[in-house]
Amino acid sequence: MDAQISETTQLLRAWADGDRAALDRLTPRVYRTLRRIAAYQLQHDVPGQTLQATALVHEAYLELIDVKNVDWQHRAHFFAVSAQIMRHILLDRARRRMTGKRGGKAERVNLDELPDLGEGRARELIALEDALNALAGIDARKARVVELRFFGGLSVEETATVLAISPETVMRDWKFSRSWLQAELSKS
Repeated sequence: MDAQISETTQLLRAWADGDRAALDRLTPRVYRTLRRIAAYQLQHDVPGQTLQATALVHEAYLELIDVKNVDWQHRAHFFAVSAQIMRHILLDRARRRMTGKRGGKAERVNLDELPDLGEGRARELIALEDALNALAGIDARKARVVELRFFGGLSVEETATVLAISPETVMRDWKFSRSWLQAELSKS
């Protein structure tokens, strides 16, 4: 397993250095995990997630291949960035949904794309994003733990690796952040 992680990290770094062939070899190695992250982020959406998760991965992939000047530290770093991109895609869709409800232009929907978020889900996602931004203003690391664990589906150990902190610190931050966010969200 360590050899696979090491080779994945080597491919990430080669890709960052401009080696397009490295990206071709990297894609099959990371696709399954990207799909798991997408499914995790979509777990509360409407049934039929297989196409939804696949569409989210593909949309995130299109953004990832345009990422420039990233010093990939390790595979967990790559998956953390991927999860963040997916979260922003979903958040942008939620904001477009809410804008449309207030008289914005109707969005054309391709049946192969992600389904439109329901109004309730869109509001929840935007409220959570606002609360997470408020937490980041108080403690950026705790907000990052939430991003990686909740949105990225990363394990405690993977989160600790990405943030270069101990798993115990991740758990303390995670417990505090969940309580803080619940209190913040109950205000609205």
